Amino acid sequence: MGSFLVLVGLAGLAVGGVGVSAAVRAYLEGKITVIATLKTLGAEGRVIFAAYLIQIGVLASIGIVAGLLLGAIAPLLFAPLLEARLPVPISVGIYSGPLVEAGIYGALTALLFTLWPLARTEQVRAAALFRDATAWGWSLPRPVYLGATGLLLALLVGLAAWFSGVPMLTFYAAAGVLGALVLLVVASWGIRTLSRRMARARFVRGRTAVRLAVGTVGGPGGEATSVVLALGLGLSVLAAVVQIDWNLRNAIANDLPKVAPSYFMVDIQSQQLPGFLERLKGDAGVSRVDTAPMLRGIITQINGRPAREVAGDHWVLNGDRGVTYSAKPTEQTKVTAGEWWPEDYSGPPQISFAAEEAEEMGLSLGDEMTINILGRDITGTLTSFREVDFSTAGIGFILSMNPSALQGAPHSHIATIYAEEAAETAILRDLAQAYPNITAIRVRDAIAQVSDVLAGLAAAITYGAAATLVTGVIVLIGAAAAGERARVFEAAVLKTVGALRGQVLRYFALRSALLGLAAGSVAILAGALGGWSVLTFVMDADYVFEPLSAAIIVAGGVAVTLIAGLAFAWRPLATRPAGVLRARE
Repeated sequence: MGSFLVLVGLAGLAVGGVGVSAAVRAYLEGKITVIATLKTLGAEGRVIFAAYLIQIGVLASIGIVAGLLLGAIAPLLFAPLLEARLPVPISVGIYSGPLVEAGIYGALTALLFTLWPLARTEQVRAAALFRDATAWGWSLPRPVYLGATGLLLALLVGLAAWFSGVPMLTFYAAAGVLGALVLLVVASWGIRTLSRRMARARFVRGRTAVRLAVGTVGGPGGEATSVVLALGLGLSVLAAVVQIDWNLRNAIANDLPKVAPSYFMVDIQSQQLPGFLERLKGDAGVSRVDTAPMLRGIITQINGRPAREVAGDHWVLNGDRGVTYSAKPTEQTKVTAGEWWPEDYSGPPQISFAAEEAEEMGLSLGDEMTINILGRDITGTLTSFREVDFSTAGIGFILSMNPSALQGAPHSHIATIYAEEAAETAILRDLAQAYPNITAIRVRDAIAQVSDVLAGLAAAITYGAAATLVTGVIVLIGAAAAGERARVFEAAVLKTVGALRGQVLRYFALRSALLGLAAGSVAILAGALGGWSVLTFVMDADYVFEPLSAAIIVAGGVAVTLIAGLAFAWRPLATRPAGVLRARE
């Protein structure tokens, strides 16, 4: 959950930053003549830069304060919902630390994404007063601004790594968000290029609204970049979360129950084992019973050196591990390297280790390992590696030794019982009456509890992703509002050349739908890559693409952009062309 929230938080900052950049750019485009006038009167570029930086800084401060108030109040309002969904208890309140962190994030993000649009004020010339200039072309700012941008980005990511407490995860998440932004920028460029070519294609001839919509998407000063970045990033995070959630639920719901035992029994004493097995042997509802001796041990040394110096902070070294012994491998044991000891072996201790964990720890056949069991150090040689599959919920030991190495050590046994559901109640009743010291764990209940935990975590994570998406929608609405003036002029020109209101409306609708389709399609690709990366490299799980959520996300992207575009189309449609065109003389 923490991993997802780091990812979602950084994605939310990026989406909000895109909105800040788009808003500042739209505001400054409306001030081109003002900037040109100031330059005509002798104002230097740094003076103009500072003046608009102060204006934007004041507005950003108001936004940060409003955001902190909303962030402090929202958890109090939604506390009942959060407590019902989360599988762990939470303490709801107002905490100053997170608010300070959020304020720092907000200030750095606003400055980072404001710098480039502000730097472009230097490109405005006094000649803009004598031209109908409403926008400027794309170009890189001066090196000093590029350096400042890099410094602010490094500071933002560095503070995020420090505040989160998981620096490597934060760096990977930041790299993923940055990669998604680059992918979306490249995609917006590709969409504009493709749209320009489609506008000249034969199939759009005679379809005025379609040709206008496609041509505008590919034209200069269009909304393609803003929409694809703002909505696309939000949809990408949501798509990744949905893909991961679906794969986890599918693994728990479909794979594990098919192979899991009915009961996991612990604390079976050696003298109780024959009677325990006799009760299960005569039950027609029992298909299989596995047992194993059970001890606990801590790995202290590898090849005579402290274990952590050799294998680092591997999970096998965190606390004690289950240790078993066996004269011969069971039917389920798959030896991947080396050989099992003979059944009558009584020489120096030998160890069979889990193959995957051995590879992660850098172990090889022939290495010596010291295990402390009940206060006694036992040093053995790794003579075989074997496959241990914990996903079956059956018996799986990292460590197995030859019987003579643990001879005389007090221990108990564990067992797994595979039985039909109808026979489970009678088995539990009989064993509990005969052996009250044995603890029985119903695996079906454990799986259901794990599923509930994952469902709660997935819901909480989805809320965070939805917050990022809402941010993207707000940014999209801001971009639509900023482009309203351009739509007024477009509508006036189209009406002047004979277009009807319905044709103009279809043109606006088609343009918005095309942008939403582009943003949703790119988000599916970015979300699928993100979901695959997290499941493969972080969770070590299999990934399968889930198409239904992808289709819903694309449809959602089209619907959101269509609604936002049409919401700001009514004033352009109602405007009379004469008044608009006279104002441009």
